[in-house]
Amino acid sequence: MKNGKSSHLTLSSLIVIGILILGHLTAGNRELDTDTKKSQSPTESYNKVMAVLTHTRCMNCHPSGDVPRQGEDAHLHYFDVERGPEGQGLTGYTCNTCHQKENNNYSGVPGAPHWGLAPSSMAWEGKSETEIATQILDPERNGGKNLKEIEKHLTEDELVLWAWEPGVNAEGVLREIPPVSKQEFIVAVKEWIAAGAPIPSGQN
Repeated sequence: MKNGKSSHLTLSSLIVIGILILGHLTAGNRELDTDTKKSQSPTESYNKVMAVLTHTRCMNCHPSGDVPRQGEDAHLHYFDVERGPEGQGLTGYTCNTCHQKENNNYSGVPGAPHWGLAPSSMAWEGKSETEIATQILDPERNGGKNLKEIEKHLTEDELVLWAWEPGVNAEGVLREIPPVSKQEFIVAVKEWIAAGAPIPSGQN
């Protein structure tokens, strides 16, 4: 009888402990869900967006001159590559001579659809975050895009999103990715645009 009672009490205790643990985990998940769904302030969203756009992965294709940058140190592109009239290189020596629609991890040559330089009107090198944001929002310099079109470009364009899948360099070393995750960036862009894309005062 004692063994029967002991087993019964042990089983009951385990059930109670299990219920308490489950309740704790459920509460934790609810808190996590709540935190995940919290909206950022427009300034927080803006800062995340700019942390990506000013990273080397983006800046290398937004140079101040007509020569692309490459590498983590943003050195001038090898082989005398130049912008050309359409941002796709010179006749007979265009970007897609080497850069295909996806990374070549054997040679270390990066690739994504419509690889090329941003227009000269969207040169960011050497500019402040405020100046870059102003350019992005200016239809006269951004290709006539409105806010929703800017959002679509930043969150869906395959060349933009390549920044998080940059492959390896010629030495086989993984290229650095932006300091903000792709999903965080997409959310930040959407929330910044939804707020009217304000540029915080007092920013650099």
